[in-house]
Amino acid sequence: MARPAGIEFACADVRVTGFSLVADATGCIFTVAVVRVCSLQSEAETRDETGDGLVRFLIGQRLKKDLLSARAVATIKEPGRHSDGGNLYLYVSKTGNRSWTFMWSRNGKQREMGLGPVGDITLAEARDKAREARRHLLAGRDPLVERDRNKQTVTFGEFADALVETMKGQWSNSKTAHQWRVMLTTNAAPLRSRPIAEVDTEGVLGVLKPIWTKTPEMAVKARSRIEAVLDAAKAKGLRHGENPARWRGHLDQLLPKRPSLVRGHHAAMPYAEVPAFLQLLAASDTLSFMALRFTILTAVRTGEALGARWSEFDFASRLWTVPLERMKAGRQHRVPLSESALGIARDLYAKRSSDFVFPGIKPGRPLSNMSMLMVLRGLDLDVTVHGFRSSFRDWAAEVTDFPSEVAEMALAHVVADAVERAYRRGDLFEKRRGLMEAWSGFCTGSKQASISERSGDGGQ
Repeated sequence: MARPAGIEFACADVRVTGFSLVADATGCIFTVAVVRVCSLQSEAETRDETGDGLVRFLIGQRLKKDLLSARAVATIKEPGRHSDGGNLYLYVSKTGNRSWTFMWSRNGKQREMGLGPVGDITLAEARDKAREARRHLLAGRDPLVERDRNKQTVTFGEFADALVETMKGQWSNSKTAHQWRVMLTTNAAPLRSRPIAEVDTEGVLGVLKPIWTKTPEMAVKARSRIEAVLDAAKAKGLRHGENPARWRGHLDQLLPKRPSLVRGHHAAMPYAEVPAFLQLLAASDTLSFMALRFTILTAVRTGEALGARWSEFDFASRLWTVPLERMKAGRQHRVPLSESALGIARDLYAKRSSDFVFPGIKPGRPLSNMSMLMVLRGLDLDVTVHGFRSSFRDWAAEVTDFPSEVAEMALAHVVADAVERAYRRGDLFEKRRGLMEAWSGFCTGSKQASISERSGDGGQ
């Protein structure tokens, strides 16, 4: 359709009844005003081409889009709606929560559709959702109806299977995908036929209650994997609101307290006992004791800690970068150093005698893999060094509101593509720094107030 340079109304009464979107032959989208002309001074000045008493005028240029930057999204504090163009708005509440919304007008009434919180949906993803909504409008469809229809057609089983298929290439162990698939097929069988958008707390409890006390290790894994599936579905816009499989502040109120776990062959110390144990370790400046304290505070694997070299540390940035060749997942891992962990590293740096942070007896070799285990055996403790990673993970789930993805990335675990796109900013470094400071505060009895993350993302 032709685009007039401008329109002047020469009639006594022109009433705007609504707005709509149209596309020209090139695919450009324009704003159109629909008006009712009640009296005309000149019949030649306007024309009712559809016979419905309404005259349609093209009043807008090509829709302005992409007005916001990623930095603006992160820093805008003023409450209200902030336009990105193309009907997409960033909404900032009075409490500082941020979310995306798509707005349009139909039959003279303003309509609005939520696209999800900023913590879950990136700027690029919000623009994709807005683009899809505009396509529905141009085709005469209601975006809200189309969104709900899509939610109802995807079942938990379908989404879970697709998620495992996507993730399996990232797992170093080929058995992991099989284990996920079996658990989400057998243990989560009651959920598989349900629309993913309708999975609720009762449905999750129906899966967990029969196995919670009978096979606690399996139950804990099932809950964690159901939570991961539902988080990924939310990241894709198929769900909204709280995750019904969330432990902290939700299922922990509905299920018996979990017994201490033994994961595989890695016996774990209950997290409530870790602070007293760290205090015991701090009484000695023996290298193996310091290595164990550092390993617990950073939640890394034994080999990652003992193989650490000074060249990997940036004290100014409070950062330790483990190179990919020393990581189980085969990719670089950045470890934010809490004040306690940094203090240990600085003490060791002041009296360094090797490129290794924890040098062994043999020149050019790190401390033996058995050194920390021998500390535990000497204290007559039936736990393993690796088990402290389980203690950390249980603490993060039961005591904090940090998203499960933050804890998983702190452990250098691979998470789902969909979740990673939604939550991963680089590698969630700043959120992980907050988590590790909270863990350090818990372990040392300081900064207890920091263990709950109260961000605007709903604790996802």
